[in-house]
Amino acid sequence: MNPDGGKEVLTLTGLRFDANLGILEHEKASPQPIQVDAELNLGTQPLLPRDDEILHVLDYRKVRKIIIEECTAEHVNLLESLIGKLALRLMQLPGVLGVRVRIAKLAIFDDCEVAIRVETGLW
Repeated sequence: MNPDGGKEVLTLTGLRFDANLGILEHEKASPQPIQVDAELNLGTQPLLPRDDEILHVLDYRKVRKIIIEECTAEHVNLLESLIGKLALRLMQLPGVLGVRVRIAKLAIFDDCEVAIRVETGLW
């Protein structure tokens, strides 16, 4: 047990935006609403940062921006391709040991949404 540190996980939930995703004709014609939830394992971190400056921690504004950019950069046919691409990109962030991502297609069916979750790295 380390009294000076603890396992830190950065979580973004409920991030909603439109992405060019899907194989159906209407999905190819216009972006579809999706929701992304992400968890980033940052490993053991000090309970108190060395100062109160954003430069010394993972800036969640950057994580949010990366998620949106990766999901909207180009049309992707498969949800599996999109989630893999996003997980790989998030794993490249400095200090990230593991990533859990869930992407839900919110409007593919009238009676349900479809989601995929992937986990990679250390947990």
